[in-house]
Amino acid sequence: MENIEKHYSGSIINGFLMLFINLILLGGALFWLIMGINTKAVFMIVAGITGIIVTFFIWGGFLQLEPNEAKVMVFFGKYKGTFKKTGFYWINPFVAQKKLSLRSRNLDIKPIKVNDKTGNPILIGMVLVWKLSDTYKALFEIDSQTLAQNVKGAAEEVATSVSKRMQAFEGFVKIQADAALRKVAGEYAYDNNIEKHAQSCNEVTLRDGGDEINRKLVHELNERLDMAGIGVIEARLNYLAYAPEIAAVMLRRQQADAIIAAREKIVEGAVSMVKMAIDKLEKEDVVRFSEDKKSALVSNLLVVLCADEAAQPVINTGNE
Repeated sequence: MENIEKHYSGSIINGFLMLFINLILLGGALFWLIMGINTKAVFMIVAGITGIIVTFFIWGGFLQLEPNEAKVMVFFGKYKGTFKKTGFYWINPFVAQKKLSLRSRNLDIKPIKVNDKTGNPILIGMVLVWKLSDTYKALFEIDSQTLAQNVKGAAEEVATSVSKRMQAFEGFVKIQADAALRKVAGEYAYDNNIEKHAQSCNEVTLRDGGDEINRKLVHELNERLDMAGIGVIEARLNYLAYAPEIAAVMLRRQQADAIIAAREKIVEGAVSMVKMAIDKLEKEDVVRFSEDKKSALVSNLLVVLCADEAAQPVINTGNE
């Protein structure tokens, strides 16, 4: 979508200068009004009242902006631009001002239940950082009545209060973030069931995807939120777990995988140690083994090295 936002190019006057002029005008108007009342001069009374009305008109044109704030200028329904210059200024009072915050905001998406790529129910949550990037889209591409549904208060309050307006945008971001999280979670498996298969295919999963999953979330969110002039700076998973109904089963599977991996390591080490022991004994001519004796020694050593409990040695002290 084309970026329609533009800078406000209307007349802008230093606010302190206009404040000084307005105070002088107010003082003069009051003086003329009092003098007119005392002298019963209609012209002076009318001039004083007119001057007071003009000062009230001038008061309506003052604006003050802090860093990372903006005001959208609308002149009788027509968009005139966005004013972002910080400081104290005066503009045409007939130009309506809609204030917005351009500061970054955090949003914590509570864990939701979804199905991953393999159909397993999981709980997944994320945290994201977002900010307004296009004030025109933020105010005029999204219906204020729709935004007001996410905020306690009527749409009129959303249209006048910057805090209510930003809360409404946050509600919009939350709904779109929920949809984006469901979509991304459905494209990846929670993890790979078989460790060897994971190493061979290098398939990206939610559990170990890390930066790639986060980049996918940012891309998906920016596509959804561009219509509202909102940009996502960062998004990352902050909660990932199996759903309660399968958590116990998956825990046992993970424990079994860990036990199998540990056993494989133990057997691999035991075979290496047995081979080293036999080679060393024969090399140093400590003892000569027949094939039967060698098989028995290998069996005994493997039992000792691979057993869960300490071996109980039996000492042969005779021929019986």
